[in-house]
Amino acid sequence: MPTTFKRTHELLQKANALPLCPGVYIMRDKNGKIIYVGKSRKLKNRVSQYFQQSKKNTKTSRMVNAAEDFEYIVCKTEIEALTLENSLIKQNAPKYNIKLKDAKSYPYIKVTDDEYPRIVFTRNRRADKSKYYGPFSGSGIAYSILDILHKSLGIPNCKRKFPQEFGKERPCIYYQMKQCCGLCTGNVSKDEYNALLQCATDILKGNISGAKKALEEKMLTFAESEQFEAAARCRDTMRALERLNQKQNIVASPDTNMDVFGFYCDEFASCISIMYIRDGVVNDKADYVFNSDAITDTEALASFVADHYIQRDIIPRYILLSFDLAEDDVTMLEEFLTHRSGHRVYIKHPERGNNKELAVTVVQNAEEKARQIKIEAQKDESVLIDIARLLKLEAIPERIEAYDISNIGTENITAGMVVYESGKPAKADYRLFKIRSLNNTTDDYASMQEALRRRIKHLKEDDSGSFSKYPDLILIDGGKGHVSAVKEVLREENIELSVFGMVKDDFHKTRALCTENEEINIAKERAIFMLIYKIQEEVHRFTVDKVMSAKSSALKRSSLENIRGIGPSKAKKLLLAFGTLNAIKNATEAEISAINGISEADAKNIFEYFRTREQK
Repeated sequence: MPTTFKRTHELLQKANALPLCPGVYIMRDKNGKIIYVGKSRKLKNRVSQYFQQSKKNTKTSRMVNAAEDFEYIVCKTEIEALTLENSLIKQNAPKYNIKLKDAKSYPYIKVTDDEYPRIVFTRNRRADKSKYYGPFSGSGIAYSILDILHKSLGIPNCKRKFPQEFGKERPCIYYQMKQCCGLCTGNVSKDEYNALLQCATDILKGNISGAKKALEEKMLTFAESEQFEAAARCRDTMRALERLNQKQNIVASPDTNMDVFGFYCDEFASCISIMYIRDGVVNDKADYVFNSDAITDTEALASFVADHYIQRDIIPRYILLSFDLAEDDVTMLEEFLTHRSGHRVYIKHPERGNNKELAVTVVQNAEEKARQIKIEAQKDESVLIDIARLLKLEAIPERIEAYDISNIGTENITAGMVVYESGKPAKADYRLFKIRSLNNTTDDYASMQEALRRRIKHLKEDDSGSFSKYPDLILIDGGKGHVSAVKEVLREENIELSVFGMVKDDFHKTRALCTENEEINIAKERAIFMLIYKIQEEVHRFTVDKVMSAKSSALKRSSLENIRGIGPSKAKKLLLAFGTLNAIKNATEAEISAINGISEADAKNIFEYFRTREQK
């Protein structure tokens, strides 16, 4: 009996012994690595299907052939299984699962929890009392909405603190341009400001008609009480909202709020596009592209929809899907989303009418996105083939690692490593090596050698993760001497890797690639030149930024926090009070001790610290 068939038969027997209850199953490869996580209402039925001789699609067959074993976790309900599946996918990033990008990298709009709340952009969602709206598909859409809220509603965009700074300074130019309500004047009542904020949150929820209705009611109330200026501001804001509505792409009736999912799949890639419709207009859209290995059956798509809303606070009453799900999955999703949103959620697969047309449009968007990705990938692959030809490499350089050395004097000597996979930056794989072997000297060659020795150590010792991957090509920011230094390390470690230097001209621009003995002109190879130029600029930017950040932190600490009795809190108070470090240096003991939270002993320590440094 062939080995593969025997293993499949054994796994089928194991699957047939599973219970008929909800749970999560975990597929592992021959190295024990998790390659797929799924959930099922009936574990036995679902898992046994993988190992039966029935026809499976290419992606599923690939995963099953790679699976060496599986394990399972029994759950009380489908909802519990769905939540656990989502958590395991996030923790392990299995190869064959479709995955959402971590929500922490998405932009949000935050309404702060202040006495007079502000509306700001953020990428850091914290467990505080502030309200967060999003995530948005990109920073551009988030900033455009913020611009509307600030300019149309007059929500302040300055850094003044309210009510502490009411009437202390004259209003800014935005107030004169009628793009700010002038909260700083003290003439805007708290009720009026809260009405503007309520209007802003309605807009953030996509409820523009509700915002207009609330403003109209406030306008009439202000007019009846003869607060004509406040009434006029409400009128102007209503007009701005009407203009906003006219600019947007109207696709449904004014009372329509729904999300529409469109799915497209071919041999190269899969894509899910989502159109967010609020008050009948397209409020935002998002595209999620997955590689050819990702399994996109109905079970995986149901999990994706659930995961999508785990990361979002606003869930509309209606969700349209271009793809059909099993009845059990629809029921489970509706129950899960109804519980999360606090209102009844309906999931529909439209087969006719306007909703069907909307779903078709979103599928077309998904197909177009997949087509663009395919074209870009073909271009990248073509460039990599050209590089392999020019440099006479044995394989196409799918993984390229580039290194640069940066330092400020003899301090913070750092080697930066950036990684490009399939012609694109793989930022999660970027690394820094703080050089330790030099004693108050600078030596680029020795620094580069230390970095490569440490990189190779990880290569030999790490069984998984990015450090375990062999690069197809190493690029060094430097010339023949740098290449020679790195080659020496590779010979010591008995490792064969292709290494080339990225040579710059007198204006510090990419000129050529080089070996230990010769230069290879890339000026006439435009596509190659552009990729090498990007890589050289990226590794330089990454390394220098990290060195400058380390230096800045060291300077800040040595200037204030190294003073006896002064920690981060007191240092912050001093900088806020005096404005600059130089002002603190020139202050008297009395001026320093006058700061709230700074004792006379602290003031003496600070004063003597800077005087002592001046005398040295």
